[in-house]
Amino acid sequence: LVGGLGLTPSLNVGDGGIALAEAVHGTAPDIAGKDLANPTALLLSSVMLLRHMEMATLADRIESALLGTIAEGKYLTGDLGGKSTCTDFTKAVCDKI
Repeated sequence: LVGGLGLTPSLNVGDGGIALAEAVHGTAPDIAGKDLANPTALLLSSVMLLRHMEMATLADRIESALLGTIAEGKYLTGDLGGKSTCTDFTKAVCDKI
């Protein structure tokens, strides 16, 4: 298993290469508006879309920053055993880019 729905990306590609990238998880109404969501699945979905668009260099930069942030363990959301907000986690990823 990948660790939970907060980590699961998806990319749906149709005829002619038209693509839709989205996180697999649902809306999580219990944490809506609380800055607690894990953005990993959405970011990885974006990485998949960038690769589909033949923008691998950008995809690699985002993926490396994201995985580096998780591996570092300093800014993890609650579902990964941390106490960071979505904003803190995202800032940490952006700082690595």
